[in-house]
Amino acid sequence: MEGEEEYSEAEGSFRKKSIPQRIAIVAAGGLVNIFFGLIVYFTLGAFTGNYISNTIQTISNENLLSEGIQEGDKIKEINGQAIRLNSDVANILEKSQGNTLHVLIQRGKAQKTVDIKPLKETTRNIGVYFGRNNEEITAEIAMIYPDSPAEKAGLKAKDIIISIDGKDVNNNPHNVVELLNQSNNNEVAIVIQRNNNLETIIVEPETKTTYLLGVNFKIAENNFVNNISYAFLDTANFSVSIIDNLKLLFTGKVGADQLMGPIGISGMVAETNELADFIYLLALISLSLGITNLLPFPPLDGGKILIYLIEAIRKKPMKENIEIGIQMVGFGLMIALSIYVAYNDMLRII
Repeated sequence: MEGEEEYSEAEGSFRKKSIPQRIAIVAAGGLVNIFFGLIVYFTLGAFTGNYISNTIQTISNENLLSEGIQEGDKIKEINGQAIRLNSDVANILEKSQGNTLHVLIQRGKAQKTVDIKPLKETTRNIGVYFGRNNEEITAEIAMIYPDSPAEKAGLKAKDIIISIDGKDVNNNPHNVVELLNQSNNNEVAIVIQRNNNLETIIVEPETKTTYLLGVNFKIAENNFVNNISYAFLDTANFSVSIIDNLKLLFTGKVGADQLMGPIGISGMVAETNELADFIYLLALISLSLGITNLLPFPPLDGGKILIYLIEAIRKKPMKENIEIGIQMVGFGLMIALSIYVAYNDMLRII
């Protein structure tokens, strides 16, 4: 708009607008990205269906059986939190640390609360992600997670895992997981194929403890009403997860080396094999861009909004040279971060 990037006193120019109007104009770009991402994600969820309900299909936890819980019962709440999606249960279990859960069960119109001790499961992993080859998942490493045992040991993307402690994996990543969990050794010897050569790399797997409720849930009936309601709930969770990830970044729980730029994103796009996966990634990128662009950091739109809010509080505009200086410093930092992220993206590919 006239007056947005350059000084202009023309009638109707950007600088002639009120502060609320300027904030609305600047925020519009990021908000459109956010709304577009949410609409795409919601539409995808509404048409694909296959959501998991809160109705119990099978039970493996003896604690549940001893409390008289039956197949077909619905889990309505856990520790006072409503259960609508399978992810709700997973999030509560992750935070439970194995402590007893207060579970509200519904059978027909009757409800009762039972105390359930989650099942403890210990797994070992090395921090790799396996890709696909001709629609089949193979033992070829597609990505190494930052700061993982695999990265520390020197494993790289495109390495093919041949055996673990002398036992063949038969090009099956499920066998990799099984052999890692079967091993009682602190370190495992992994034979890989790299550039047509075999190498042995010693890796120290990390142990992860997870907690399970001990039930399998039924797939929700695939009808229009169910798909719309589940898609709405899933979209809300999707939005919250993006914000939570940003919080992890700013609180230092996620390092800047785990950010992904255009190079890394293009690699992810290349890995998609189905239209639904591509559309999901499109929604994720759009939503992430929108939220990131509204962060209060120059020269992002959120940084401009922050300057306008300061101007509203001071009741006078910021000096033009100071505003330009702030924008230039922020721009320099953004360029430095972009180079750093691009460098890490290339390392993952190489």
